[in-house]
Amino acid sequence: MLNVPTLWMVFVVNFLALGLIWAYVTRSYPKFAAARFWMASSFVGATGAMTALIRLLVDSPLPLLLGAAGVIAASCLAAMGIQRFYHRPVSWRIMTAAGGVSLAGVVVFMVGFDHMPLRMLSYTLGQGLPLVLALRLLLSPPEGRVSPGARLSGIVILAIIAILAVRTVGNLLGADFSAKAGGQAHAVMVLGLLFLSMTLNFGFLLMAMDRLRNEVADLALLDDLTGVANRRHLLQRLGEECARSERSGEPFSLLVIDLDGFKTINDTHGHAAGDACLRHFTLMAQTRLRPGDMLARTGGDEFCVVLPSSSSREAAAIARRVLEVCRQDAANCTGGDIPIAISIGVAQWDRDIGQYPDRLIAHADHALYAAKNNGKNDFAVYDPGPPLSPEPAGLSEAARKFA
Repeated sequence: MLNVPTLWMVFVVNFLALGLIWAYVTRSYPKFAAARFWMASSFVGATGAMTALIRLLVDSPLPLLLGAAGVIAASCLAAMGIQRFYHRPVSWRIMTAAGGVSLAGVVVFMVGFDHMPLRMLSYTLGQGLPLVLALRLLLSPPEGRVSPGARLSGIVILAIIAILAVRTVGNLLGADFSAKAGGQAHAVMVLGLLFLSMTLNFGFLLMAMDRLRNEVADLALLDDLTGVANRRHLLQRLGEECARSERSGEPFSLLVIDLDGFKTINDTHGHAAGDACLRHFTLMAQTRLRPGDMLARTGGDEFCVVLPSSSSREAAAIARRVLEVCRQDAANCTGGDIPIAISIGVAQWDRDIGQYPDRLIAHADHALYAAKNNGKNDFAVYDPGPPLSPEPAGLSEAARKFA
């Protein structure tokens, strides 16, 4: 025989434990806002269950009302945590209104006139409606990819809604699945909801782990100073583009960019000013790139730009745009502003490069040497005709200045 008060005690203990877990996650990852809502949901739900258990000791409807308020609030907080997880604004007004109307219905049909089916309907709407509102985000997230944790959470919410619906319909048809009746059917439903509520929190934990793992992976591929791709990400992308071009025969191009006189900027103005120049150049360059182009910082003052599905002529046009925005910015410098000048080497993938990105980088570097030798603040396109050598003589006069 299932004992409902014992099940509610199990509910309290488990949700206190889940609240402590979420508290630890919140403390360890303070920027993970969803964890705060899920922590509050666990503690509020446990508090509501403990308050409802006082009904066993006190002959008053107040503990049941406060317990219902706690469970409804816990459901609202869980739904708001889902909204925050997907960077959606938290619907405080909607959740407060839904919870308030639901609780008002419980009060009316308990204190005003005792009508168990309508009271349980009001209580069920307060529990289920917030989760229904958040269900779409779990099963159809904005980024398009449903994580395993989100899928589990969505399935669990559907199961919770199904149990709540069965309970509501049963009550409306004349059965009594309330705590007051204390029947085994009610105990089985409480056990099912207890299990599903715990599983829902484990789904939230899987969502958090997946999000944090993705953030760590992103950090491993981004440059700390500028926020663009780092060398590791560049090599990964170049490998993918080389493989794609070898299959399709469609070329792509690479720009290698170097800031002219960057050491002088560091020596004269300090490393903080040098860092500011790197960030400023990053912002300027991104305004002249196309969607799908990838800007990467490979170290020091050197950057690369991967230009998918681009010939050397198209790459030269983009190099010219990046060069011009830097020249215009330098011309507008006044007072303590530091002008930025750059040199760019341009190279296009061909069959000889195959799946070896380092060969393409060497070609673009070779063109960069030519641009530097041509007086800097310029760009040059690699000429595949002459043999590769470290000297700029490998570039024809026509290719050296693709303008």
